Amino acid sequence: MEAEGLISLRCMKEGQRARIAHVQASGELGRRIRDMGLIPGAEVEVVGRAPLRDPVALRLPGFTLSLRNNEADYIVVEPLEPVN
Repeated sequence: MEAEGLISLRCMKEGQRARIAHVQASGELGRRIRDMGLIPGAEVEVVGRAPLRDPVALRLPGFTLSLRNNEADYIVVEPLEPVN
């Protein structure tokens, strides 16, 4: 990652919370990710994963969404809690 302490959303563990630092995707994918509410400054929590670890269920203020791991790779977050 570009700065110490930042990780990909894909690397987060279940139950972990983080704040989105930036979205690396551009074009249609970047727009789609931002349209889902995944914007810098938003807080997210990993609430679950499918049996094969894809997709991941995320909780944002007011709603829950599922995101594929290949999309989560483009989202860089700052963990709000230490990784266990």
